[in-house]
Amino acid sequence: MCKVELHGKVLEVEHSVPKRQRSCKLQIRNIPPHMQWEVLDGMLAQYGAVESCEQVNTDTETAVVNVRYGAKDQARLAMEKLNESMMENYALKVSFIPDETAAPEGPSAGGRRGYNARGTSRSGSPSLGARPKMQSDIPLRILVPTQFVGAIIGKEGATIRNITKQTHSKIDIHRKENAGAAEKPITIHSTPEGCSNACTTIMEIMQKEALDTKFTEEIPLKILAHNNFVGRLIGKEGRNLKKIEQDTETKITISALQDLTMYNPERTITVKGTIEACARAEEELMKKIRESYESDMAAMNLQSNLIPGLNLNALGLFPSGAPGMGHSMSSIPPPGAHGGCSSFGQGHPESETVHLFIPALAVGAIIGKQGQHIKQLSHFAGASIKIAPAEDVGAKPHRVVIIAGPPEAQFKAQCRIFGKLKEENFFGPKEEVKLEAHIKVPSFAAGRVIGKGGKTVNELQNLTCAEVVVPRDQTPDENDQVIVKISGHFFACQLAQRKIQEILAQVKRQQQPKPTSGAQLPQPRRK
Repeated sequence: MCKVELHGKVLEVEHSVPKRQRSCKLQIRNIPPHMQWEVLDGMLAQYGAVESCEQVNTDTETAVVNVRYGAKDQARLAMEKLNESMMENYALKVSFIPDETAAPEGPSAGGRRGYNARGTSRSGSPSLGARPKMQSDIPLRILVPTQFVGAIIGKEGATIRNITKQTHSKIDIHRKENAGAAEKPITIHSTPEGCSNACTTIMEIMQKEALDTKFTEEIPLKILAHNNFVGRLIGKEGRNLKKIEQDTETKITISALQDLTMYNPERTITVKGTIEACARAEEELMKKIRESYESDMAAMNLQSNLIPGLNLNALGLFPSGAPGMGHSMSSIPPPGAHGGCSSFGQGHPESETVHLFIPALAVGAIIGKQGQHIKQLSHFAGASIKIAPAEDVGAKPHRVVIIAGPPEAQFKAQCRIFGKLKEENFFGPKEEVKLEAHIKVPSFAAGRVIGKGGKTVNELQNLTCAEVVVPRDQTPDENDQVIVKISGHFFACQLAQRKIQEILAQVKRQQQPKPTSGAQLPQPRRK
């Protein structure tokens, strides 16, 4: 029951399913069509023990599942947290399934096909033993020589239609992009198997066209991959890539980091070998890339609902799957134009300044050759990023990166810096990157961050898993500000920063003069 006051009247709003009829079972609709089962399972598991997760057959583009939790309070919590929450630009719709109309388990469920959350059938029917094959979140993107595009499309589109039908895929050939360029990108949306089959067919068509047109140059397979995944694809000292080369009998090279721009965050992976060898290499390369994506998305989904005001869809940290070169960047508004951050005051979120401490030896990697990396990072994130002079740091093993920008810019810039330190092996292969960040808060607000008897700061640490310290006996600087120290892995640091900024925004709102309307009584001061 929810009570809302409207024009002086109190309205009571009851759920469409009465409380006594609510079960442990929910229906979740409008799930993104490309969403991975692993990501969905991880999201649902946040709220309790998932006993089953059944996909419902529908005619809609989006997916529908029925979820059964171990207890009613778990189902209620999931309902409260997930209903109307945004997932990849789709607003999830969640409702209770009443006890008396709950769908029976197993084959007798009419048009429903039951899938246990762990992939085994509860009814024992062999036809229900596995998850349905869902389209991969990561499309396969390849570059093909422009002169072969016509052969791939075929007369009146017959060839490309045949490929999509045979491989159950959606294929976009971006002919109009990069006018006059020697190569054109192709995006293939399907299951991993469908992507691989379509890719092999396209390679075979190009080889035949090359023979027919007496084209004598080698035609390598060129795969486009988002830069975020390339470090893990290569592996420490190139071990992952070398193993794929050896296993598939191919030669693989990856384009230089310097070729990246704000609008093209993709690297080109060039694979040379026979068609069969290139096809095997594509499977192995994309398997690694999908694993990295799923790992990152699971971590993002576990944290995103705890970071108020953060628009994950605009971050550009992961490929969006949108057609075209670098479209994952095109949706990012310019710095300072991000909306929807209610936690940071009215209108646009304010700029913040964070001092991030990195190993002194890592400065060269962050700056890059002739300053290219730090410039590109600054453009990508929409933040000002500077390295403080060495003499400004008391602790010599570390240098300070000064990042200034709104919350989303902070998130993107810090994420890339954490990732870069991992890629460049400044932390061990099994070691988590943990850094210290300093933010300044008004001296009068420091007590609110600490809380009575340290209560708030302890709660912050328990919630975020970051270490949060407000050093005692600090002398405020010329702007009457003191330092708060935050240490931990990336998501812990981000969450702590957001929570502290939320406290500061609350303090700021309370300081604003109250309206002088006679209808409002003065608010009692908090002690």
